[in-house]
Amino acid sequence: MSAAAPSAVPAKSSAPRDTARIYSIAELAREFAITARTIRFYEDEGLIKPRRQGLTRLYSVGDRTRLGWILRGKRLGFSLAEIKELLDLYHVDRTGNQQLRELLRRSRLHIDDLERKKRDLDAHIGEFREVETQVAAELKARGVDPEGDD
Repeated sequence: MSAAAPSAVPAKSSAPRDTARIYSIAELAREFAITARTIRFYEDEGLIKPRRQGLTRLYSVGDRTRLGWILRGKRLGFSLAEIKELLDLYHVDRTGNQQLRELLRRSRLHIDDLERKKRDLDAHIGEFREVETQVAAELKARGVDPEGDD
């Protein structure tokens, strides 16, 4: 979750990147389909730190990239504290290696947790299938259509 690049494998592009580009809160909100309030919340949480010009927030390319990673992290189930820690690792090790190792470690923990939850859900579904089969059989034995409305 490098603050400098939107992915661990940089995309190849023939267009030069405009690193001096500045974004307004409205532009970022529109681009990421979120509210300005959400962006201000992430700012309050210390996840992004735009420059200020009077009361106007000025977001850099780096802020935009961080916002993309914040939203991706949230979609993946990372807490805001985890996302902040991962993003902040880039400032400790500019190579991004430490950040990537930690992302790998935490991703594996999340995968393990999701796999456990999936097994639990599969077990619950299996139990309900048994109940479904038993109840349908009992209704049929009583001469009642299991799919009927009576």
